[in-house]
Amino acid sequence: VQLQASGGGLVQPGGSLRLSCAASGFTLDYYNVGWFRQAPGKEREGVSCISSSGARTYYTKSAKGRFTISRDNAKNTVYLQMNSLKPEDTAVYYCAASIQFTMQTSEYFNWGQGTLVTVSS
Repeated sequence: VQLQASGGGLVQPGGSLRLSCAASGFTLDYYNVGWFRQAPGKEREGVSCISSSGARTYYTKSAKGRFTISRDNAKNTVYLQMNSLKPEDTAVYYCAASIQFTMQTSEYFNWGQGTLVTVSS
């Protein structure tokens, strides 16, 4: 029972990537889902979250205006479209589920292995 993030890779500054978060072993429909990231030597930080229905979304300051979170409950998957990427976006990106609509890391569970995003020329 976990969430698996994928879609990371190496991209040049200004480029785009779409991350996917797929659930296995449980139905994602009932849960809010958050995206988080952890850069080398730094604490894990929130990026964005989406409500179970997809009606509500939230972006942290670093993501607002550049990233878009969405979900397809039929595919049991949540996405993070990242545009205008910057070197400071380099990090391992994780997704997790929560009963609460929040960016509080402690409220999230079913963390899976993350996916590495490297923004560099």
